[in-house]
Amino acid sequence: MFKNHPKGLLAAALANMGERFGFYTMMAILVLFLQAKFGLSGPNAGIIYSIFYFSIYILAFVGGLIADRSGNFKSTILVGLILMAVGYFLIAIPTPTPVPSQSFVTLLAMTCFGLFVIAFGNGLFKGNLQALVGQMYDNEKYSQLRDSGFSIFYMFINVGAIFAPIAAVSLRNWWVESHGLAYNSTLPELCHAHLKGNITPDGASQLQSLATQVGFTGTDMTAFSNEYLNIFVTGFHYAFAIAIVAMAISLVIYLANKSKFPNPQSKEEIEKANLPEMDAKEVKRRITALFAVYAVAIFFWFSFHQNGLTLTYFAKDYTDLSQINLNLGFTRLVGAELFQSINPFFVVFLTPVVLAIFGALRARGKEPSTPKKIAIGMGIAALGYVVMALGSVALPARAEVTAMGGLADAARVTPMLLVGTYFILTVAELFISPLGISFVSKVAPPKYQGMMQGLWLCATAIGNFLLFIGAILYEIIPIWMTWSVFVVACLISMFTMLFMLRWLEKVAR
Repeated sequence: MFKNHPKGLLAAALANMGERFGFYTMMAILVLFLQAKFGLSGPNAGIIYSIFYFSIYILAFVGGLIADRSGNFKSTILVGLILMAVGYFLIAIPTPTPVPSQSFVTLLAMTCFGLFVIAFGNGLFKGNLQALVGQMYDNEKYSQLRDSGFSIFYMFINVGAIFAPIAAVSLRNWWVESHGLAYNSTLPELCHAHLKGNITPDGASQLQSLATQVGFTGTDMTAFSNEYLNIFVTGFHYAFAIAIVAMAISLVIYLANKSKFPNPQSKEEIEKANLPEMDAKEVKRRITALFAVYAVAIFFWFSFHQNGLTLTYFAKDYTDLSQINLNLGFTRLVGAELFQSINPFFVVFLTPVVLAIFGALRARGKEPSTPKKIAIGMGIAALGYVVMALGSVALPARAEVTAMGGLADAARVTPMLLVGTYFILTVAELFISPLGISFVSKVAPPKYQGMMQGLWLCATAIGNFLLFIGAILYEIIPIWMTWSVFVVACLISMFTMLFMLRWLEKVAR
């Protein structure tokens, strides 16, 4: 697979695996942690989640500027790795749950500060490492393999992401079970409602029933709610700590292979790659094209990254998790968070298939251009949300589910609905994310490589900032209508890309 590709490609992918492990840990458990820890509503947890992922990507632009102006990409990446580990350490420290009212603001602020440190470290790391990979393919020897190179890179960095949700859920469930209780996705919300005194009669009855089911033998629901929340959330804190180990492994790999990576700001590297000097007109034309693609990508990321927000809420509220209850011997592997392993799993196993298809088309001279692949991917993403909309038509609104204290397993949908949706969305992702990075690295003027990669992530940031809209819609309109909004957003992206296709293909030649 790595034959004919630059030697530094595998090393860069392995160094990025720790960041992906942490990223998918957060995608799997962050909103559920915020709800269980602080008793936040879906929209409020969604706002923090949106700002966090917005910060991860917007700070990549800052990281690109720092690397471009300092000329020291490698040290910038190193600092980013260290900062991410520090951020995960800050939120891994167990603090009292339920959070006492007098320390609520302080502990929430501490959590948000830890998230900011992670985001800033990610900003220094992510775009600049991608710029280094892009620089490897500026050499004419490798230039024809740019798209496949970024696809391989994207596949390998997602290996860590497969295991992140599994590790987090395993540790959290083990901790809960070691205290004589069991996992239940509905209980944290019911426990908080009981402690706040706003639980419905149906919810109170459901709380008592579920408490017995998970192993509580008493009758004091206040005592149970406090105990369950404390144990449940402490398991989440320890789950964050696993990301520190992943970051340490990436740090070692990066330091061991640092010398294999080029430096986009090095004049020697640019001359070695035989890159021509660009006049101001050409630079302006390329940057204009990139900004057009950035603008379109916002709509896609607003839809796609709902996988860590509204799709996670859907897994918790509407999916029959009992159908994926696996006994590992030391713990039961069950949880809404597990669905976040499906996307990176499909990334790893579908990438060779997609590459084979593109390779066959290339051999026949029929391979679509990179902009056309991106447009196709946006249409595929729309199809994924069509599946969700059709599968949710008969489901009650979120407000009804809250009033009844949660849905019984028999009233929930099969996990295969989400599995099928993630399959489709992953195919869309493989047409967009690695190829978008490839397009940026190909079109961006050499002296603005870091900045332009940062701006691609900046567009992703804006899409992520809008994620909270999905969380709000999830609470106030029928579920199928929420997914329909994302269908429209993806179709807008697709048709806009198709409208600009000839122009973008001309610029990319």
